[in-house]
Formats: sequence, structure tokens, C-alpha cells
Amino acid sequence: MGAIARAAANNITTSGVFTSSAIANSSVTGITVLANASDGITFISSQTASNSASISFTSGLDSTYKAYKFVFVNMNPATDSIDFTFNLSTDSGSNYNVTKTTTIFVAGHHEADTATELDYVPSWDLAQGTGEQIIGSSIGNGADESCSGTLTLFNPSSTTYVKHFICTSNWYRTDNASFNTYVAGYGNTTSAINAIRFKASSGNIDGTFYLYGIK
Repeated sequence: MGAIARAAANNITTSGVFTSSAIANSSVTGITVLANASDGITFISSQTASNSASISFTSGLDSTYKAYKFVFVNMNPATDSIDFTFNLSTDSGSNYNVTKTTTIFVAGHHEADTATELDYVPSWDLAQGTGEQIIGSSIGNGADESCSGTLTLFNPSSTTYVKHFICTSNWYRTDNASFNTYVAGYGNTTSAINAIRFKASSGNIDGTFYLYGIK
């Protein structure tokens, strides 16, 4: 038996488990900290909205990753029955007015089981529009009401292609119903996208927002 094989065998119990002496950062047989490479997602930053007019990420969007994921958790509006929206910027947040073409549909179910919905909503989509993109509508402002979801932005630093995005959110509508929204589209610009803003159509918001890079 070679020296390497003997060393490995000496660090294995009779039940086939590595002993504590096998744990060392200098060898494959003993890793004390596992990197998050297996899931391919790297945390970049987070922000907490506390009665805030909006939440903007003006750093962290660069050429490091080909895709970026934003996660918003329990966005609770101060004003009842508002739209939750986002917009993009090519000038680090000086202006949020990127031209967008989008499509959107929703699925809904009322608490009382009195109605269900599955609709394409043309009034919420944009056709070469620069305004805010709706990702949740008529969201309630009760203490237990909110909107949560994810938005993925693909290759925002490209200067060749338009900027695709996909957003999925679930929100508590003001009339006591759960609504799941699917939004997709593209920012019709070959300039790099380097900032994004989330806001309500009226009033301030609470909630937590996270930014991740996808390897």
C-alpha cells in the first residue's frame, strides 16, 4: 500500500467515516468550508426599505456575471391597492427610462374560493414604452399583506444585445386574493444596464431586497 493510500486509510473509521484528523483546508480529504459554487449563485448586496419611496441598485451590475437575480421579500406598501413596478437605467440611476417591450399574464384565486382567474393583461404590458413596468397590482397595505418574488436580468453589460428579463411574483391583492404574475420582456437598448429601481405607483414601501450574481 502506498503512503498516500495508507494516510487516507488511517483517517477512515471502521464504519467508513472520515475522522476529525482528516479535516484540513490543504487537502481534498478535509474541507472545513464549502464554497457556494455548487448552486452557482453569489450574493452581492441587500437593501431594506423602511417607509422608503423606492429601492435602487446603482452598483453591482457589471460584466462579472452574465445574469443577475433580484429577490424582493414582503414588499408592503403604505398605500392600499397600488402597483409595484420596476424600471432600468443606463446612466447609473440618473434616469430610469429604458425603452421596454414586455408581456404579462396573471393567475389568481380568492380566499373565499368564489373566483379564479388566468389572464393575459395587455393594459399592464409595454410596447416600446419607457415607463414603469408593473409586476404586481392592487396590492393590499394591511399589516399581513405584501408582494414577494424574483426578477432575473440577463447579460446587462452587453453592448451588442437587448436586455432580456423575466419576473415572477406573488402578491396579496386588496380584495383578499392570491395573484401570481409572470412578466417577461426586454430593454430595447444595446447600452449597458447598470441600475434598477423598484417602487410603488403611489406612496412608500417596506421590504427587503437582495441582489445575486449567477455564474
